[in-house]
Amino acid sequence: MSKTNLLILCCVAASLLLWLWENPDTVMAQLAFSAENLLKSRIWTLVTALFLHADLAHLVGNMLFLFIFGNTLEKELGAGKTLSAFFIGGILTFLLDVFFYPPETFLIGASAAIFTLAAVAMLVKPLKFSFLFLMPIGVAALLYFIYNVLAVYYGAEGNIAYISHVIGFLIGVPFGAAWSKNLMGNLLITLVLFIGYIIIAYVLIPQLLQAVGIS
Repeated sequence: MSKTNLLILCCVAASLLLWLWENPDTVMAQLAFSAENLLKSRIWTLVTALFLHADLAHLVGNMLFLFIFGNTLEKELGAGKTLSAFFIGGILTFLLDVFFYPPETFLIGASAAIFTLAAVAMLVKPLKFSFLFLMPIGVAALLYFIYNVLAVYYGAEGNIAYISHVIGFLIGVPFGAAWSKNLMGNLLITLVLFIGYIIIAYVLIPQLLQAVGIS
């Protein structure tokens, strides 16, 4: 079993524990990350919080992304580098989150760590095609990064930690730059393909639909 798939199983098990526990607030207080927990010397929450997820949609979404980006990188770079990027990205993001979220706010989930992997994948293996995304993973990574940047810029509300996602992605960039065998080429390929997908999505598809009388 790949280490990425083992991570996925750990996330599923930890999240089920949270949901099924008689008093989930107790689990959150001891295992979720927050600035208050950090000040109380609950250092372990920097790691344990990565495995907890708020609900089924949160878990499934993150695990699909982790499966795609994590396994792609593990095959290309090996388990050591993939796990290093995951945990360093997740932990550093939590530490930087204290400047953006109230100290009592609990932060859970692997999404920021997965965004770190996405940035690495964009620079290391951008042409790997994903049938889930229906596009190369380099384009998908850049697309989701830009989406989160726009969400932060426009002040999108809700329980999604958009700032954390942006931070996680930015942390992954130097890892990807260091491990890429063709940094500038991969970056150029990603940008060209990204522009191509934008043109298809916003220009060609509407024109095609109009031509066939759908819109």
